[in-house]
Amino acid sequence: MPDTKSEAKPPFWRTKKLSEMTPKEWESLCDGCGRCCLNKLTDEDSGETVYTDVGCKLLDGDTCRCTDYPNRQKKVHDCVRLSWRNIRRLTWLPPTCGYVLVAAGEDLPWWHPLISGTPETVHEAGISVRGKVSESEVNVPDRDLVDYIVKWPMRWPKGSKGAKRK
Repeated sequence: MPDTKSEAKPPFWRTKKLSEMTPKEWESLCDGCGRCCLNKLTDEDSGETVYTDVGCKLLDGDTCRCTDYPNRQKKVHDCVRLSWRNIRRLTWLPPTCGYVLVAAGEDLPWWHPLISGTPETVHEAGISVRGKVSESEVNVPDRDLVDYIVKWPMRWPKGSKGAKRK
């Protein structure tokens, strides 16, 4: 006799290519960490990109979200719009980024809002920039950004990779 229980349908990020996702699905891959909204510096010789703990002028350091997301590219000339076409080329995206993980065929971690059901877990896991943004770019001249270089945005916080610890 066939099993009458319906099996749970796998989540869209496990079954769809990035190019097949709806705009709503695509946007939901963003975990709301704010790491990509930190100012970055690129070495002209090596091409290496380093992060600073200086936030974009539109970054809200508490919510870790853009204060004018629909108009961000008009207001911030170097704001990069992520797409399925460029996600694999953007080497400066943090390793914790949902887009980066899904593009690499990996699953989303326990703290991602699509898994946990709440946007608060990204903060609880120490992934977000909450409490880590030292300044807004409005207050820091470009020439002084080197004084704000940090390494944590390109690292996984302890305990954030595996299963959630209770």
